Amino acid sequence: MTSYVKRYLAVALLGLSLVASAKPPVASAPLQFQIAEGRTLNAFYQQGPVAAHLLLNSGTQPRVLVAFPAGNSGAGIWFEPSSTPVQWKLGEVRPMQQIQANKRILHGIVATASVDAPLVVRDAVLGSVRILRDYQIEGRYPAETATAPVRRGNTLTWSRPRLDGAAGYLISIAVDNGSLGGGGDSAWTFTGSRVGEPMRLRIIALTGETPLTPLGENRLLNEHAGADPRSRQALAFLSYEEKFLAGSWRFDTYFGRDTLMSLRLLMPALQPVAIEDGLASVLERLNAQGEVAHEEDIGEFAVLRHRKQGDPPSDAPIYDYAMIDDDFMLAPVAASYLLDQADGRARAAAFLARKLPSGETVGAALARNFAFVADSSRAFAAAPEPRNLMSIKAGRKTGQWRDSEDGLADGRYPYDVNAVFVPAALSAIGRFRNEGLLAPYATPEQAKALSAAAGRAQVWSRQVPALFHVRLPVADARRRMQAYAGAQGVDPALALASLPPAGLDIVAIALDGNGKPIPVLHSDAGFALLLQDPPAAQLESMVEAMLRPFPAGLLTDAGLLVANPAFADADIQRRFGRNAYHGTVVWSWQQALLAAGLQRQLQRKDLPAATLVRLQSAQRQLWAAIGNTQAMRTSELWSWTYADGRYQPAPFGQNSGDADESNAAQLWSTVFLALSPPAAASPPDKEDKRP
Repeated sequence: MTSYVKRYLAVALLGLSLVASAKPPVASAPLQFQIAEGRTLNAFYQQGPVAAHLLLNSGTQPRVLVAFPAGNSGAGIWFEPSSTPVQWKLGEVRPMQQIQANKRILHGIVATASVDAPLVVRDAVLGSVRILRDYQIEGRYPAETATAPVRRGNTLTWSRPRLDGAAGYLISIAVDNGSLGGGGDSAWTFTGSRVGEPMRLRIIALTGETPLTPLGENRLLNEHAGADPRSRQALAFLSYEEKFLAGSWRFDTYFGRDTLMSLRLLMPALQPVAIEDGLASVLERLNAQGEVAHEEDIGEFAVLRHRKQGDPPSDAPIYDYAMIDDDFMLAPVAASYLLDQADGRARAAAFLARKLPSGETVGAALARNFAFVADSSRAFAAAPEPRNLMSIKAGRKTGQWRDSEDGLADGRYPYDVNAVFVPAALSAIGRFRNEGLLAPYATPEQAKALSAAAGRAQVWSRQVPALFHVRLPVADARRRMQAYAGAQGVDPALALASLPPAGLDIVAIALDGNGKPIPVLHSDAGFALLLQDPPAAQLESMVEAMLRPFPAGLLTDAGLLVANPAFADADIQRRFGRNAYHGTVVWSWQQALLAAGLQRQLQRKDLPAATLVRLQSAQRQLWAAIGNTQAMRTSELWSWTYADGRYQPAPFGQNSGDADESNAAQLWSTVFLALSPPAAASPPDKEDKRP
């Protein structure tokens, strides 16, 4: 241990003993709520400069973890596996501010909790949430972030400065009615004083990263927003003037795709200032070509990245531009606000003239992205062949929201990007050009690119969908489904009965490198319903394919699955299981996407009456499934179990073999605040007080 770190630990411990746990001097009431998911209790606290998410994991793999939106930082203690399940109970959570001897300020929380069994410390990890995520999955972290604990009485404290010497991180745990043993060659162990009496603990977690500025409900939601308390609380915890956070605990920072799609779906329920701040956060992170940043490395993770690259010491953000879908989301989302909403049209001129932190105007940044989109569409518009579609970037297996290694089944040309986002973006750009809103901001070269957008939109809209179409003879579909259902241990009777006699039509999830469709049924057709006006026959086919019973379609009692590999080969089926991050699992926002898309399509005046009737029936089916999963509504995703002929939701990430874990509060899972079920459906319990 270096002398510098020793001095830092001494200062930190002195601060703990001499500086009282004091509430920051803010007047507003704190945002404080809990969400229980399976064996994990999530407690959220936000007030003034303090925003923290505490997780207590019960079961045989106990854990204490606190994530902070400030700097996407956190601290966690992992305990050794227990032979019998342990059970946590949470008491009070309060804000804490620690002023160190060097005048540095750390913000965080102090919480009281109890647990019904001894705890043996395996390790503690402090720093970036990215490092904590890696440790949770891989069990390792960079050597330079290792932190040795210091004991004082019955308290064990891990504390260190940030790697560049800035204010750092601290986590401590103290037992009030027991003892702390171990040290040296022995593991640290917390033990209660009496058999049968829960062990009472005090947990402190702090970060020195710069706090964000909460938007607060008074600047976030309008009078049209739904009343569901948990969704409102989760959204408020994830919403800041500087940016929206993708989800907590694992993604407590900016993600471009998540921000844009959440803004689009939440738009009817958001105040203009929230929409504009969200759009501005995307625009200020564009690169010189106009690409949208997917993710950002900030805080200590940026320090680590700069070190690895051989740069001078710095915490300057590093942006990731590896994804391709978010580049084409910006134009349709901006059009939805600035061209389609009354508030947006009224505020458009002022917003476009708004200066970003770089000094560039919003209008100039939009023009740069629009020119990039228009230029990217040129090759396919000139020669509509698969090789000219938008491909995920060379050397990568991910490029859109299904961003796990197997999410596209090794596809190169994603359906959603090519069949929906590119033509939707080109159409939106054409509308902006016709309105003349960007004329003061676009360079002559950009203006020329924008002028070609509308014509190219027609080519993409007309030519792309057929490339992703797959027709399966009914006998082949039946054979594949029966084999797949047997392997999954589910009854295929309802699914088999839903098969059309003429054959099964599905939309492929992607094309492979040779332009061949990959026959994985998926939920991304919801994007087409939200952003396009498909012909009636195509619209009916897409909706029916998604809402047939699984494994013919995607619909289960546990919700709408995001993928169904029943018609693909055995290798793809194996990679798309219910423990895969983008496999046969349910993502809350994809249900909302389809609900919003159906609502939009039912407002069209050019559809036949028979089509509208079918869409209304589909809407009722979907909302019935949504109603079955209210307990999971703000979660990122969930899996399912099957028994007695029914599918039941199951928390994702709490079973052996699950690829990762799910966030309890996910930005785009709060979008139901802007949606209402059809009148004939049973509405969600808007006063649900369950944690």
